Amino acid sequence: MSPIAASRHARLALIALLAGGVAIGGSPIFVRLSEVGPMATAFWRVSLALLPFFLMSRMARQGDETPAGLRDHLLLLLPGVFLALDLAAWHLSLHMTSVANATLLANLAPVFVTLGSWLVFRTRITPIFLSGLALALAGVIVLKGGPTAISGGQLAGDATAIVAAFFYACYMLSLGHVRARFSTLRIMVWTTLSAAVCMLPAAFFLEGSMLPATLFGWSMLFGLAFISHVGGQGLVTYALAYLPTAFSSLTLLLQPVVAAILAWVLLAEPVGMTQAVGGAIVLLGILVARRG
Repeated sequence: MSPIAASRHARLALIALLAGGVAIGGSPIFVRLSEVGPMATAFWRVSLALLPFFLMSRMARQGDETPAGLRDHLLLLLPGVFLALDLAAWHLSLHMTSVANATLLANLAPVFVTLGSWLVFRTRITPIFLSGLALALAGVIVLKGGPTAISGGQLAGDATAIVAAFFYACYMLSLGHVRARFSTLRIMVWTTLSAAVCMLPAAFFLEGSMLPATLFGWSMLFGLAFISHVGGQGLVTYALAYLPTAFSSLTLLLQPVVAAILAWVLLAEPVGMTQAVGGAIVLLGILVARRG
């Protein structure tokens, strides 16, 4: 690939990554307005998204490798397992500790991604990137109300949120590994199928009630599936082919910023000066990390 083409792909990938972060950032609104439990909501998110991914993969010319043998199929299924574990842990933490704690601690995923990239793939970490990471994480803390917002949660719930961050980091790293060989659509079909299969027993046995009672409830589930998963995760997976995994995970710290804005507009949850300053710090951290 020529330098000009590579630069063009990198710009498109950055746009896709930012758009994906915005789409995923809207997912808490859909979850909050859902008429079924958090596990059932997570199941419908991935299961409803499976059909669009499958249809698109059948219509598109893949142009990538075809999985051959058990090892390739297991590698394609693995990100979905991590995604299901992330969703389960994060939704569970929301019922065990404060929303501020759960959201903040779940966004520690970039720390695990960076460490994992260094330990597993020996990816070089620059001081500039670390400075941007620290700045962005500080912005998330400010966005969520400052250090005092961390002290109110229960220890078990906080630990569960950190587990969610760890599994999301595993999801990002495994996506980056398979994206080098397989197309976005192929990966999303296998990943979404795997996550749906993993989430079904958790939703059924832990909550029982699986079906929304109204058309509005179904619309929230379809919005979560098509906008946040098909749009959000699909764009992020595309971007991983052209951008470093550690930087990609850092950019997704935009999600709490987007969630705060949408909650202000749609749920009448005001965004104060502290939240606005926190969002600006997150964006500044991303710009600094981009230079690294």
